Amino acid sequence: MKKLTLLVCGLLFAGFTSQVSAQECASTCQKACPSTQLVSAPVVEDKDIVDTAVGAEAFSTLVAAVKAAGLVDVLKGDGPFTVFAPTNEAFAKIPQETLESLLKPENKDQLVAILKYHVVAGNVMAADVVKLTEAETVEGSKVTIKVEDGKVMLNGSSQVVKTDIKCKNGVIHVIDTVILPPAK
Repeated sequence: MKKLTLLVCGLLFAGFTSQVSAQECASTCQKACPSTQLVSAPVVEDKDIVDTAVGAEAFSTLVAAVKAAGLVDVLKGDGPFTVFAPTNEAFAKIPQETLESLLKPENKDQLVAILKYHVVAGNVMAADVVKLTEAETVEGSKVTIKVEDGKVMLNGSSQVVKTDIKCKNGVIHVIDTVILPPAK
């Protein structure tokens, strides 16, 4: 399987407006940000977003939530979608009783809204994300995007920790905290 070099650093490809190779980007980022960690992750362009998440143990809670919300078929659709995917650790920050409550059938609408708030229509790669100040989610509300101290933050509380996991119907960016849509 092909590998894609992902950069987990403050730059997150910021400043790269032209097409450069992953190796050039990694080298430049490492010089500019010595604390850069290079991480290899499989490029899973032959799998859709759901199958990619199912194949990663770090997303088991997200997968359970997507199933409980009845969004599997949507996220297996043509897309493209950009998913800001919370890890199991991100979900662990939510009180257990709250999470269990969200997974109950009677709270499906609330769960659907939260999950859709993590999805943006289109294929928004990391190089594009860092140029944005906000993005409209498929839930209908906007998520704020800000580069702070070399980190990409969503709504000021959730950090993007891995980027550009390519799937056949979009891209996944991994986040460390579940984001919640604004109260309506």
